[in-house]
Amino acid sequence: MKLTKYHVDAFTDQLFGGNPACVIPLEDWLPDDLLMKITKENNLAETVFFTKTNNGFHIRWFTPEIEMDLCGHATLASAHVIKKHLNYSGNKICFSSASGELAVTFDEDRYVLDFPSRMPEKAELPTIIKASLNVQPQEVFLARDYVLVYKSEEEVKALNPDKNKLEAIDLGHGGIVCTSLGEEADFVSRFFTPGATIFEDPVTGSAHCSLVPFWSKRLKKKELLAHQISDRQGILFCENKEERVLLAGNAITYSVGEIYLD
Repeated sequence: MKLTKYHVDAFTDQLFGGNPACVIPLEDWLPDDLLMKITKENNLAETVFFTKTNNGFHIRWFTPEIEMDLCGHATLASAHVIKKHLNYSGNKICFSSASGELAVTFDEDRYVLDFPSRMPEKAELPTIIKASLNVQPQEVFLARDYVLVYKSEEEVKALNPDKNKLEAIDLGHGGIVCTSLGEEADFVSRFFTPGATIFEDPVTGSAHCSLVPFWSKRLKKKELLAHQISDRQGILFCENKEERVLLAGNAITYSVGEIYLD
């Protein structure tokens, strides 16, 4: 069996920026253990698989450790592959997923993700997370991810969490997103995933399902510019739609290869 693998950088228009994902179209679903082995072999934060359905595509996302419930950058990367490499002629792609129905539309050179909104609520910071942080947040919230709010972009940049201490905590599908008002964007963020192969995720679309409604309410504006200030950097053009969030960004193909399976 031969599969085609697309390596795409998402939420960027520059190679080696944004968040890389491996995108693998399938004719039919392979066994889950084989999907996980392929993901481990790729050794990126996310490998995404999809199959064609009557109404669109069925999409699943895997890290080298677990199957995820939602992944923004790999969905954007999949839309890029479907549009640019598989010659999709429509203006909207519909995905069925573990997080319900998702849609991606095209706006010139950007892909616009229509995702569920997850407003975070006030929470207490677990002792393990607190002990791992070299800079403590001003506020703590929780949705799928812990949302730690800092007083400045400089504080978010200065964060250096102790990865070893965080290995003792299991956040399931979630992670730790650290955020503040931005200097050039409306807000900035960084995202950490305890126990994952990739400890700091470069650009995390799913975290913005919480960041967008949070900052939209705080800043009293619907349209927001987000900047994830990891080493690779990423830009997201966001809109709060109450029950949904729109996340728009670019993507660029790094490589196309083949996978050979017995």
